[in-house]
Amino acid sequence: MATRIRQKAEKRAKEVKRPYAVAKYVRMSPSKITYILDLVRGKKASEAVAILENMPDKGAFESLKVLKSAIANAENNMGKNVETLVVKEAYATSGPQFRRMSARAKGQGNIILKKTSHITIVLDEVVGG
Repeated sequence: MATRIRQKAEKRAKEVKRPYAVAKYVRMSPSKITYILDLVRGKKASEAVAILENMPDKGAFESLKVLKSAIANAENNMGKNVETLVVKEAYATSGPQFRRMSARAKGQGNIILKKTSHITIVLDEVVGG
């Protein structure tokens, strides 16, 4: 089960650490957030902030908070220059679903699924400006 532990640990140590931020249990479905994240993926960080600030969606507001957190992590924890940051990865995965009941006829009920999602944004530095 635990094969090649030493080799895997050495490989993880060699990997370049990239700044990222995660928001968990956001009360929106991942499909509503994914199309917003598609707009900012691959853009410069400052340009992505401007795009998200001018969108009226709730998903854009949640994504903006995660993006600003990732930028702050890059600047404060890793000493990166904000001007050279690019959104490398941006994705939303599904979280747990809350189940609610809606009353129906004859004492029955329908299940309503309240979906949640986890938003992840990974930044990277542009080499050569």
